[in-house]
Amino acid sequence: MEALVSEAMRKAAVAWLTVAGRPPYPVWCHWIDDALYVVSGADEQTAPGLAQAGTVTVTARGDHGGAIVAWTASVTRVPAGTDAWAAVVPVLAAKRLNSAPAAELARRWATECVVSRLTPR
Repeated sequence: MEALVSEAMRKAAVAWLTVAGRPPYPVWCHWIDDALYVVSGADEQTAPGLAQAGTVTVTARGDHGGAIVAWTASVTRVPAGTDAWAAVVPVLAAKRLNSAPAAELARRWATECVVSRLTPR
């Protein structure tokens, strides 16, 4: 299952999250190493309930809309100013389409957004 999750998520630009019994919703995301990262908050995407969640269900869909794989993830926040932040935020900022320069984006995310790390359980 881990290989399928990793393969599907490396190719995904969008995933569907199910958080605390809410209906599933799409988010832009990026797979780095063995975790999926999602940025949410001011001037970014909404991710209802994600910032407070401990676990979520992640679904990757194929080109024709059908689910490829669904998996349970542990959710942790990536605090600004940490080594983890320094490692992942530049990569995420570079992948963010139609945005401000990466350094400016990272500064805004540090004060106005939540970067969530979703790790397969």
